[in-house]
Amino acid sequence: MKRLKEIGAGARDNLAQIDLRREGGRLALDYAQLAVGAALTALAFCAFFLPNDIAPGGLTGIATVLAHFLPLGVGFISFLLNLPLFLFGLRSAGWRFAARSFIAMTLLSLLIDAIPRADVAGDTMLAAVCGGALMGVGLGLVVRAGATTGGTDMAARLIHDKAEFLSIPTLLFAVDAFVVAVAAAAFGLQAGLWALVALFTSSKTMDAVIKGVNTAMQFTIISGERETIARRINEEMGRGCTQVLARGMYTGRDVGMLLCVVSRVEAARLKKLVAECDPRAFVTVCDVSEALGEGFKGIERDA
Repeated sequence: MKRLKEIGAGARDNLAQIDLRREGGRLALDYAQLAVGAALTALAFCAFFLPNDIAPGGLTGIATVLAHFLPLGVGFISFLLNLPLFLFGLRSAGWRFAARSFIAMTLLSLLIDAIPRADVAGDTMLAAVCGGALMGVGLGLVVRAGATTGGTDMAARLIHDKAEFLSIPTLLFAVDAFVVAVAAAAFGLQAGLWALVALFTSSKTMDAVIKGVNTAMQFTIISGERETIARRINEEMGRGCTQVLARGMYTGRDVGMLLCVVSRVEAARLKKLVAECDPRAFVTVCDVSEALGEGFKGIERDA
């Protein structure tokens, strides 16, 4: 009995060590993403935005405008503007999110002032589009690491706590709109319009990075041959599917609906399979922003 207890204790210790190593690996990956994201965002400013007077929203955008009139670096001004917001928002945001965000914000501020400015694009339109895409990738990586690079998120949370009728996305949009208006007043109307282009490109790219590349499609199949379709999907494609009980409101009859998620390259094959089994089947297809689990990306690796 004593020997069994010792074996059990040893197994628990081994599992605990494995969990610690796994947690350490995830933590290292998060901070690596955070550092790379901050570096890419800083590069977007130094290589595209600052040489072309583009201020794409946020407190860093305000810092871009202020640096045009003050003998201070954009990164330093951005740090000064963000610091009080981080201090005020520390309680509501939580220490882990606040600590990571402070590191990301500090690193971004340092890199913006450290990286030499160079107009890589040579054209304002290219600078707005390419800079926006690069910043979107950088900010997306930072968000995936569980952080943010600016205090505007925390400011929005603080205002939302006091005025709940104002949603956080609405407040963030208001801040960005204000920054673009200030940039237009300081640098000219065209600069403000290019800032809008950069902001739009950045937001779309950031969404793509956060959600992941769309690699899957979801099929819902209503057919009287659902048993045959399900069997062929399993045998010929190696995919599983789920039957959902449903009722047709027009006929009043119970029908079986198959739910199946496949990769994009398998979509055409599944359509052909359904058509062979039941040409009159009713099929809907929609994009899946991310698929995790068996047959796709592991949930734990992406946590």
